[in-house]
This record gives sequence, C-alpha cells and structure tokens, in this order.
Amino acid sequence: MIYNFNGREYMLNLIDTPGHVDFAWEVDASQGVQAQSISVFHNAKERGLTIIPVLNKIDLPAAQPERIAAQMQSTFGIDPMDIIPISAKTGKGVENVLEAIISRIPPPTGSPTAQLKAFLFDSMCVHHPLLSLSQPHKPISRYDRYRGVISLVNVQEGIIRKGDKIASCHTRKKYEITELGIMHPEEVPVDSLRAGQVGYIACNMKESSEAHIGDTMHRVGVPVEPLPGFQPAKAMVSFGLHPMMHFIDKYQVFAGVFPVDSNDFPKLEESIKRLTLTDRSVTVQRESSSALGQGCRLGFLGTLHMDVFRQRLEDEYDANIIITAPTVPYKRE
Repeated sequence: MIYNFNGREYMLNLIDTPGHVDFAWEVDASQGVQAQSISVFHNAKERGLTIIPVLNKIDLPAAQPERIAAQMQSTFGIDPMDIIPISAKTGKGVENVLEAIISRIPPPTGSPTAQLKAFLFDSMCVHHPLLSLSQPHKPISRYDRYRGVISLVNVQEGIIRKGDKIASCHTRKKYEITELGIMHPEEVPVDSLRAGQVGYIACNMKESSEAHIGDTMHRVGVPVEPLPGFQPAKAMVSFGLHPMMHFIDKYQVFAGVFPVDSNDFPKLEESIKRLTLTDRSVTVQRESSSALGQGCRLGFLGTLHMDVFRQRLEDEYDANIIITAPTVPYKRE
C-alpha cells in the first residue's frame, strides 16, 4: 500500500497470514500473552528484527489493556509507552501502527546497481477471476496455467525487468521473466522491481515444487551468495517409542487421500499441487490402492496439520475425498 505520512509517500508491504498461523503472533487485551507468542518473540529477537508491540482487541468488554501491558513489560521487557493499543475490528489505532512501521523500522539498504539478489518468500492465495462468478468465496492457490507459478519476491539487491533470465540458487533451474509487478492490493504490472521493493513475478515456472520458500534468485551467469538461513521445507523430526526403533522418514504422519469418484483424480491432484503452494511442509507422492484406486500419499507435521489440509481441500476446492487413517512408518534395528 502507499501511505502518506508527514507529507511524504511510503510504499509498505503488508502480509496477512492464515488465521491458524497468525494467532501465534497475537497479544490481545483480554487473554494476554500466549505461550506461542513468547516463542515467536524470541525467534524474532534472535534474528535482529525490529519488533513493534501491538495490543489488539481493546474494544472487547473484558479488555484490560493496562494489566496486559504490564504483563508484556514483565515478559518481554517492553516499555509500556511503546505498546500501541488497537482494535483491528473497529480500526481504532491502526493508523498508529502504520506510522510506527515507518518511524521505527529502518528502510531497505540494498543498491539497484548491485548484482541481482531476490528473496523468494511466498506464493499467493487469491480469488481466481474465472471462479468469482459461481464461487465468490472460494480462494485458489495462485497458479495460472498460462503463466505458471506466480511467486512473491523481495528484491534485496539490483534490479529485475521483464525479459530478464534468472536462476534459482537452490535448484539451479533457469527461467525468463514474462511479467512482474506489485500488489496494490491486486496485481499491478510494472516495468521493473528495484532493491527494497516487493512484488510478484511470473517466469513460466511449471511446477509448484520448484518454488522453494526462502530461495535466492539471481541473474543467469551472475551467481551470488544465497541469502542465509534457507533450508528446504521439512516437517518436524519424529523419534521412535523404543530405543531399537526409529522412524524411516522425518515426516511425522502419513495418510492416503483418494477421490470418492476415481474419475476426479486429475482434479484432486491439481488441487493438492495448488494447495501446497502455500504449505510447503506437505510431501506428495502418487499411490494406488486396489480398493480405492488412484490417489496421493501425503506427509504432514501431525494430525492437526492433516485435518487443516483436508478441510482446505474440501472448502476451497470442493474436493470429495476419502482419507486413510494416519500412519507413522518405522523400522526395527
């Protein structure tokens, strides 16, 4: 968004995460500091990120902003004067958050004359225009069969233009930029993205599995040092229940997903591919069953993760599926 502050215009990139994810960041004026918020706070501090403390839901009848502010001070060492009380529901205090982002967070420092280094940080879920008439509330993972996977990037250094040839530091695969732009909030094509800007790119990336969150993109023939901290998406490590046993795979839970109507398998497989654009911790393998037909074997972080994924398949893609009982493979030594 473009925000005017003290007579100057600022371009801000704001990210809205799914509800079951962003609750980990939240401190509200009625419930106070949650355990997951403490973990997220310390992770952010370790990475040297600027933290803006925001106290949400001050509009609730049970809100106790002074008490919760004192709790945040004792838990995080935050000065209560730095805490911004808001109500995301009514909009009260939201402008103070935007102004704090501008005044407290330093601007990007990259140079447009340096070698291109772009951080691939997300893929999108938006309303597909072809579905909006018949299914106005059905979001779809951002995959366009004509443009391929659409990815969001943060240009750390250099400049990227339409027609540029880029490569992935992780996969070494090469692509050509066919379209790029900014989100305002819908896609707005632009001629270039410069250091410090965030935008989307289309580069005929055909498979969602090629878009690794955290990967570094660079210009073909001009390799760069990848941005630190990247690891291919993995689910949590599991441990056996017996000292002589250990799990074969690092994924905690596996389950088979099959269409009720076997003719719907191509549609189900495509839906799973699109959904994994925004959940890279899920592994996908084809499998077949004499009783259920063709399906997919999926690896999840746990049973709750599996339930959320199943619910999204049914709600967002109208999938009519059968999911097998979760299993955890292991071998005995």
